Amino acid sequence: MAKVTSSIKKENYKIEIKSPSGNTVIADEPENMGGKDLGFSPKELLASALAACTSATVKMYADRKEWDLHEVKINIELDFRASENKTVISRKIGFVGNLDATQKSRLLAIANACPVHKILSNPIEIISQVEQ
Repeated sequence: MAKVTSSIKKENYKIEIKSPSGNTVIADEPENMGGKDLGFSPKELLASALAACTSATVKMYADRKEWDLHEVKINIELDFRASENKTVISRKIGFVGNLDATQKSRLLAIANACPVHKILSNPIEIISQVEQ
């Protein structure tokens, strides 16, 4: 189970997000939304989670197979279509290295099996409650 905590104080709309291991990320809203653009926007963080998970999953697999993969490049676009009440995520994956078409095809399948991809492509239930 992944856990984070976040805190927003007086500075609009800077949010400090912490992991249990002590890592910190700053999120903020862009200036046109009243923020100061001091960090990733919430939607950028969501897209970043998919990019990071995809990159790591593909690299781990290629390393285990001892394939000649030098770099994985990910480009994510997240588009919420309010009129359709639907979110479309476009993920383009580039593989740099000496890989044949079969290996690239296998890496694409592995990318689709990354944990964040599975989370985002299955039903999600968000349970919210007021903390006492």
